[in-house]
Amino acid sequence: MSIRALVWGENVHERTNEVVAANYPHGMHERIAEALREDAGITATTATLQEDEHGLSRAVLDNTDVLLWWGHAAHGDVADEIVERVAERVWAGMGLIVLHSGHFSKIFKRLMGTSCALKWREAGERERIWVVNPRHPIAAGLPEYFELENEEMYGEPFGVPEPLETVFISWFQGGEVFRSGLTYRRGAGNIFYFQPGHETYPTYHDATVGQVLRNAVKWAHNPQAPVVDVTDAPNVPVDKAPEKIEERGPKLHKAGDKGLR
Repeated sequence: MSIRALVWGENVHERTNEVVAANYPHGMHERIAEALREDAGITATTATLQEDEHGLSRAVLDNTDVLLWWGHAAHGDVADEIVERVAERVWAGMGLIVLHSGHFSKIFKRLMGTSCALKWREAGERERIWVVNPRHPIAAGLPEYFELENEEMYGEPFGVPEPLETVFISWFQGGEVFRSGLTYRRGAGNIFYFQPGHETYPTYHDATVGQVLRNAVKWAHNPQAPVVDVTDAPNVPVDKAPEKIEERGPKLHKAGDKGLR
């Protein structure tokens, strides 16, 4: 079976900015999905902020193997209920790929537990992306480095937890460097953050960027069955303990009490 990828985009700049609309006449989310569809092993669909439940109903997420997230202007418009829904699916095993300014999205900050802050500059400068982990699956088929003629500078320090792996480090024409490709695992879910993708530049039309995204979807996909009831915190009765025990000492909870959460 093919990997079921869902590309989520806030779909704001494409409708309000002429430059972005010219770069992505069908929306950034659709262009990213097109790049994924170049691999016959990936089925890519899209969802946007403006849809009911932001296009992220439980039924949709239950049928998603890997979610790609692009946001910028409307992070605060994403309902907290939807953020928790996505987080639970990641804990259960759904892959998540967070793109560019999605570093400030509610879902990325929720899963990282940090500020996710960074330095930035919008000057259309050259970005050289170095592959520092060439044997990583996300780097498969890539050269030693590749360049984007125009990108937004992101600079260190990047307020994220220490990553599981660093795949890419970028150098910008102004001299800054940035950890531009990082992996994490939260629960059973694989997470990849990829920095390039400023909306006023045609980054997602770049062939190498497309290869990175396809590789990332394959890496993030967890073929195992989702974890069931991932947020359950059951109270185990004394008579169900693996070894025979007797109750002793004072108790805060009664038998069958669900406890405090």
